[in-house]
Amino acid sequence: MDFSRAHDAHPPEQVVRLQDSAGGLDGVIALHSTLLGPAAGGCRLWTYPHFTEATQDALRLAEGMSYKNALAGLPLGGGKAVLRRPEGDFDRAALFRAFGEAVEELGGRYVTAEDVGTTVGDMTEVARHTRYVAGLPPRDGRPGGDPSPWTALGVFRAMQAAAEHRLGRPVGDCTVAIQGLGSVGASLADLLHEAGARLIVAEPRSAVAAAVATRTGAEVASLGAVIEARCDIFAPCALGGVLNARSIPKLRAAIVCGAANNQLGCEEDGTALAERGVLYAPDYVVNAGGIINVCAEYLGWDSDEVAARIDAIPDRLHQVWADAEQAGIAVNLAADRLARATIARGRAPAMAAP
Repeated sequence: MDFSRAHDAHPPEQVVRLQDSAGGLDGVIALHSTLLGPAAGGCRLWTYPHFTEATQDALRLAEGMSYKNALAGLPLGGGKAVLRRPEGDFDRAALFRAFGEAVEELGGRYVTAEDVGTTVGDMTEVARHTRYVAGLPPRDGRPGGDPSPWTALGVFRAMQAAAEHRLGRPVGDCTVAIQGLGSVGASLADLLHEAGARLIVAEPRSAVAAAVATRTGAEVASLGAVIEARCDIFAPCALGGVLNARSIPKLRAAIVCGAANNQLGCEEDGTALAERGVLYAPDYVVNAGGIINVCAEYLGWDSDEVAARIDAIPDRLHQVWADAEQAGIAVNLAADRLARATIARGRAPAMAAP
């Protein structure tokens, strides 16, 4: 099935339909670009009413991975797997066995790992059927395992840079509103608490919100109200599209910096943020810590290399902000332009197979 026209602005190289009724597999792998290396990006397991919605999500996420990997300086292209979660009880091992076999059939053009709805255990099952997978349990002190703490660290480093850049004070002297307390959001809350920041948090699972509030002293708000919270930094850490024509006028934050992918509903929403004087930290620049750790695991780098590359995230942010100011365009447009130019310059050094 050909989906090459489903994302006309920047069409993918390949979209693979995944179907295996015996394993309960129903989804798609989108390969946006392999110009810089194998298309790398996690496997998302989520509830989608229709296959078309899963495909559109995969296309957007894969393009974001191309840009994320390019600006992180990784020898990887961009891809994403999006699987529709079966209704009711299902055989999880069978589903990820079928998915691993599908990844193997691509012959290394796509490298998978965890994402929303998937775990280290799921990737361990995938690894029984393909070598093109990361996010496995760490061995001998090398990078591996759940990449979300590294994602959170990258977002935290970006917040530090944004607070100094826009507000002239450390993030520990700021109020931060976090929307979404999954693995990344909760880790980010802990880092901010340790730094001294005041927190406002929102999460649909009340027990999770209560646990984070207990250990960090955070104020708990509803998912809708947190967007309007009086704060210095708004951190979207749930699913995408939260910044749009309806929500942006309600923002009281001076900075938006969070872990969620595809935070902007459309390109014009970046301009709307700029017109309101809100400093935007593009999601795929700041949330690259997880894929940096995945790349390190896959290529055999050590943890020091991971830490050094995550510590460089603020430098990339400052470059994007400077480019936006010089060109007189919104920050998201400057980031997209820089990423596309990086990809267009050509192939990164070849990767050896693991």
